[in-house]
Amino acid sequence: MFASDLGQLIGSLGTTSIVVLLVLVWFSVFSWGIILYKWWMVRMIHREEQQFLRAYQREATFNDPDLPKLHRLAKQLSHSPSGSVFLGIVSRLEHLPDLQTTDVIEETPKQRGWPERHYLEQVIRYLVQEQITRQEAYLPFLATTGNITPFIGLLGTVVGVIHAFQRIGVEGTASIAAVAPGVSEALVATAAGLFAAIPAVVGYNYYLARIRKIIFGVEAFGIEFLNALEGMSPDVKEVEVLR
Repeated sequence: MFASDLGQLIGSLGTTSIVVLLVLVWFSVFSWGIILYKWWMVRMIHREEQQFLRAYQREATFNDPDLPKLHRLAKQLSHSPSGSVFLGIVSRLEHLPDLQTTDVIEETPKQRGWPERHYLEQVIRYLVQEQITRQEAYLPFLATTGNITPFIGLLGTVVGVIHAFQRIGVEGTASIAAVAPGVSEALVATAAGLFAAIPAVVGYNYYLARIRKIIFGVEAFGIEFLNALEGMSPDVKEVEVLR
């Protein structure tokens, strides 16, 4: 019964309203696809991030942690943001000996003990920004959907109201039979716009909050690992050990 009524309602829509409805359905389908994909990704990221951080904390209890072991684990846990930052830092350790013999970096008193720290701090900023870009993938589509679909639905609403007034003018009466089709057309567009916008806005805000929490943890890891590197012996920091 409901399917039949819905089919009759859609069949009574004008061309403009059908186009508006199809556009809103397209936005809604893709939004839900992104919401489900990001939900799966957030779970994967959380699981691998916790796995890598637990391994790092175990190694951090030693004065000379097993960096090659962490390197292998980080390569396996490709969804771990901290693991990716770890790999990025390690891949640049081979450039550190060159920095010791150059005057490119203007050292502050705090940095004189380890001239490479300033360089690695810049590396960490770049790697964290890279993670932000990676984690926020597809979120702009959710933001766009939440912003424009209510207006697209409003367009369908206006068109439906126009049709309702046209029907009143043709029939010369404001009876329910004359007004109802146009009002129904308007309400379908409004409902479709809200149906597309509300989940998109909720999903965008939820995942943005989760991403900010993840990135905060990544920044904390980067600082902690940098401090740990500063206290390691030169032999431990050699890149050849990590290959």
